[in-house]
This record gives sequence, C-alpha cells and structure tokens, in this order.
Amino acid sequence: MARDASQRLVRVVDALDPQPGDRVLEVGCGHGVAVSLVAGRLTTGRIVAIDRSPKMTDAAVRRNREHIAAGRAEIRTGRFQDLGLGDERFDKIFAVHVRELASEEGLAWARALLTPGGRISLFDQMSPGSDEIVRSDHR
Repeated sequence: MARDASQRLVRVVDALDPQPGDRVLEVGCGHGVAVSLVAGRLTTGRIVAIDRSPKMTDAAVRRNREHIAAGRAEIRTGRFQDLGLGDERFDKIFAVHVRELASEEGLAWARALLTPGGRISLFDQMSPGSDEIVRSDHR
C-alpha cells in the first residue's frame, strides 16, 4: 500500500519518525494511507487512527486489514474529543490538515493523551495541490 502514498504523506511520516515500539494516534486518518506507512514501521507499537467519517474509516480498515489483524493498527469512527480512549497514552499524536486539533481545546485534549516526553505534530500543505508540508510541534 505504500506505493499508493502521496509524496506529501511519505514526508509527513518520515518527519514523524515512528519508532518500532511507539504508540501513535492519528487524528483525521481519511483513507488510512498514513496509517499504512506508520504501521509498516511498527513491531511492538501500534497506531490508533480516528476519523469522523464512516466512509473514510471503512476505507482505512480495508486498506489496513493486515496491520489490524497483526495488532499494529486500530481504526475508530467519531469526533476525536468524543472518543473514550481511557487510560491509553501515546508517544506521538499527529494530524494532517485537521484544524480542530490546532485549537486550544484540541491541543488540550491531545496533551492529556501524551506520554511524558511525547509530541503532537500538526502538518499542513504549503499551498493547495502542493506536496510540500509545514509542521508545528507541541508538547
């Protein structure tokens, strides 16, 4: 599936630099392309990916069946603030072009889910149609 990834998402995942044991949360996973790229780098870690669109999460599940079956990926449908993640904590939380996560409320929600030393990375396109990315990190 990595062959289907846009260069923008490849650069996003390269910049995120998921390590084999990382616990990663993606907000706004869309079709699950970045999920595939991240899960492909994990061995003992896992990625939880969420999107509020059932159509997108259905596509993400289809794309990532192998990673889900291996326990490296989980796809959930809903608004990120409304999903009960319990005591689960993440080393890396990221989103591509998700404005709600960049709000004060969204960042507060995400910070509560970080492990000590964890990082929130927000990525966006430099311009419409571009594969170039801009990144901001928060702790």
